[in-house]
Amino acid sequence: MKNPEYYMNLAIKEAKKALLIDEVPIGCVIVKDDKIIAKGFNKRETKNMVISHAEIETINKANKKLGSWRLVDADIYITLEPCIMCMGAIIQARIKNIYFGAYDYKGGAITSSINVLEAKNLNHKPNVYGGIMENECSLLIKEYFKNKRIK
Repeated sequence: MKNPEYYMNLAIKEAKKALLIDEVPIGCVIVKDDKIIAKGFNKRETKNMVISHAEIETINKANKKLGSWRLVDADIYITLEPCIMCMGAIIQARIKNIYFGAYDYKGGAITSSINVLEAKNLNHKPNVYGGIMENECSLLIKEYFKNKRIK
């Protein structure tokens, strides 16, 4: 089994693809049985759809690849702490482990702003590992917005 940094590096590569099309650089990779089943990045501006976050895009690809909405025993690697919407999708998909890079102090739904996993009676609670390659992931987003402010 590869270490979390290996897969987070792949998520960072996805985030850099978002940069190329002037999207907020958030990338995501879903792994099952040590095989990558889906990769994706933020496409909210490109698709003009609020739900086109990296996680949603990648979960949709994984669902299609596996022919199931269930992603039991899959791990998700995201460059930014998931928001409430994405946490809902991750929980519903039954993803086993969440690995994220940068903390999102404005919209993070695991530790930063709210903890969705503290809700009572959830039928599934994934394991969470935050701060994986945090500096690299955080720098991508900070630089993106810094450049936006300059323009």
